[in-house]
Amino acid sequence: MKLKNKTILITGGSSGIGLELARRLIALGNTVIITGRDSEKLHAAKRVLPQVHAIQSDVSDAGAIAALHAQVTAQFPALNVLINNAGIMRNLDLNDTRHGVADITREIDINLSGPLRMVQQFLPHLKAQKDAAIINVSSGLAFVPFASSPVYSATKAALHSYSQALRVQLRGSSVAVIELAPPGTETPLFRDEFKEEVKDMKAMDVKVLAEHAIKGIEAGKLEIRPGLSNVLKLMSRLAPEFMLNQLAKSFRPSRM
Repeated sequence: MKLKNKTILITGGSSGIGLELARRLIALGNTVIITGRDSEKLHAAKRVLPQVHAIQSDVSDAGAIAALHAQVTAQFPALNVLINNAGIMRNLDLNDTRHGVADITREIDINLSGPLRMVQQFLPHLKAQKDAAIINVSSGLAFVPFASSPVYSATKAALHSYSQALRVQLRGSSVAVIELAPPGTETPLFRDEFKEEVKDMKAMDVKVLAEHAIKGIEAGKLEIRPGLSNVLKLMSRLAPEFMLNQLAKSFRPSRM
């Protein structure tokens, strides 16, 4: 898919990976709409990228997604690319009894239920376009889980599986299903949540990740696995226990 003159909706586009993708896509001549829960972050993104269209919305809220669909398809009827990027990543020790059910379900609601709801809501519109795409942002941890972030890893593994199945179901349609599986990426969320676990880790620069993503999409790749993500996919097949134990070395149990 050539990323020029497209109309693109990016969830979680006010910072990190989503904002950098928006920047690159606007520079290529696309119309870009971003969403996010935080109005202040959306305003900040708008100051940095005056051409971007920003809409406050929450992918964990089915009603908000329905309203978003109505607004976007009315204002931007040429919409033909959906990027499901919104996500949260928690450092979560399941032995810690201070964590309640809400700590578990919050990540599921945003990282997994959110993309599924978005696809279900926007798919009829996308199928009516001549050349469309759904791009689901999963993670290298879809292939090998990170013990410090068990729910996040599980949601991304599920999103990977869902993307594969959706791709099969949409064969013969005008909608391509692409999965972008970033490795550890240098974003505030990543560093703030995992200060000790990743202090010695070399994370990928978000600009480099965005470059990999755009090159992969334009080259027709259906699964884009930059850097360590490609290694994790390979090792999940060749030596899954070894790779799991390597990632587990950074896990630090809570002291209760």
